[in-house]
Amino acid sequence: MLSWLSGRVTAAIALMVAAWGIGGVPGSSVRSWIPPVGGHGAVRILRFYATTGSLMRGDKAQLCYGVANAKSVRISPSLEPVAPAVNRCLDIVPEHTTHYTILAEGFDGNVVTRVITLVVETAPQPRRPNMNVAVGLRLGSSFGARQRTS
Repeated sequence: MLSWLSGRVTAAIALMVAAWGIGGVPGSSVRSWIPPVGGHGAVRILRFYATTGSLMRGDKAQLCYGVANAKSVRISPSLEPVAPAVNRCLDIVPEHTTHYTILAEGFDGNVVTRVITLVVETAPQPRRPNMNVAVGLRLGSSFGARQRTS
């Protein structure tokens, strides 16, 4: 039994060493999915959108963003403090139509921006109905009158 367990442990260690070795080979496809650490590459805005194109005044929406290789991120008009993230959403309740701008600065000093507009509509004023008492009555009807019998 001990030899069986020893063989399993040896196989597991060999597999881990092989996987580690593949990751260390330059140009290996295994490394391609691992994001670079330290902000290598150009700064990019991956996404910047609102969860709706328009809303009624007082309603809530979300403003979502994602950046890559960014040292810092700012959104104006100024919202709660934001930080570089691949995917983050913030709750917003704009009072009027607003143009939101995201600015991401890369580790190399380059800056990228993107702008979106969120339309805020005011609720339509309720229309006063025309009051016409005779609306539901048909002409020539005996509604409300006694019928004569001869």
